Amino acid sequence: MEAFDALIVGAGPAGSTVAGGLASAGHRVLVLEEHPRVGYPVQCAGLVSQRVLDLAGSTSFLKQPVRGATVFGPSLGSVSFKADGPRAFVIDRGALDVHLADRAARAGAQIRTGARFRRRQTTSDRGEVVEVVDESGSVSELSARVVVGADGVASAVARAYRLRRPVEILPAFEAEFSLSPGDPETVEVYLGRSISPGLFGWWIPDGAGGARVGVAVDADGTPARAYFDRLVTQLARRFGIRFGSPTAYLVSGIPIGDVPKTSGDRVILVGDAAAQVKPLSGGGIFTGMRCAEIAAGVLDGALRADDLSAASLAEYDRAWRAEFGDEFRRALSLRRVFARLSDRDLNALIDALRRGRHAPTIVAFGDIDFPSRVARQLLRESPSLMRLLPKALGAWLTGADYRAPPLDFDSRRK
Repeated sequence: MEAFDALIVGAGPAGSTVAGGLASAGHRVLVLEEHPRVGYPVQCAGLVSQRVLDLAGSTSFLKQPVRGATVFGPSLGSVSFKADGPRAFVIDRGALDVHLADRAARAGAQIRTGARFRRRQTTSDRGEVVEVVDESGSVSELSARVVVGADGVASAVARAYRLRRPVEILPAFEAEFSLSPGDPETVEVYLGRSISPGLFGWWIPDGAGGARVGVAVDADGTPARAYFDRLVTQLARRFGIRFGSPTAYLVSGIPIGDVPKTSGDRVILVGDAAAQVKPLSGGGIFTGMRCAEIAAGVLDGALRADDLSAASLAEYDRAWRAEFGDEFRRALSLRRVFARLSDRDLNALIDALRRGRHAPTIVAFGDIDFPSRVARQLLRESPSLMRLLPKALGAWLTGADYRAPPLDFDSRRK
């Protein structure tokens, strides 16, 4: 039977980051990726901050810098901002995954594609024995001292180890169009119950003359595809064109909410499996990669001490929540407020933002990795916004200040 120090289930950004960290420290690491190719099918819209480029140590997957955003209300009233320099980057998400998996492999990790974690078989003082299924359906066993669940929103590892799932999963549907009008340096966000109840719709330039169009919505019984079709119809009217056939589709689920425990005896969860996703935007690449770095550090120490107990690995929970817990809690509270707003409320909010001339505040405080920071500043400086959201945000605003990790937009890209 093959034996490893760490079994990583999932070769997305979080899984490959853990694998690379542990392999670089000299541990025997195996990564299982259920799909035949790392990075495909693509799993997200691919809009990231400079922090992701820095964590990845590369810009090889970068397609388009973005300097601004326009947010549309249900009646298509809008508020816009544009900065002097890049505030986010459109990437080739599949290429990011391949880059990170290659980096992990160069560090010494084994990457096995077309292989799926099936179930936890037995456990002992020496480690876990798990069943793995390959593309042909053949079942084999392997052992590992610790298992890392980086296998997404429907994590089989989380189920096998009875770690509770997120409280909410938002269906998402996206398509890529090869030709699309619009400002190639501006992202567009669409709000409204007819198009995107629960979160929002988006139009993201792809850096090649096309765009990624999608929605993430409440699981209300209406397919996300239906909301997507409405958004495309609205975009066609706004741009005065007819969109051609999509070149690719993306169907996924976004975990929203707090998972009480992301570790246990000989197991930890990272990325979407741990719901390490920003509640206001649904994005999770940066948070997943950063939490994966934390996981690799904790696991390195635990493997060297030969203590992979729940008590030992609980340090991972404490460490990543110390970094992101406040932001996630505030963002989740704010999202729950906005999810209850009617279309009339959303239109009034957009009008208030536009009339208040808040673009300088958005440029100064806007940060896609820590979005509650700019929301909090806007609410503090604008009584008109507070009148639109009575009582709901009082406690949220009076909480202790916190500091987001620095974001240097002029930092040198590697």
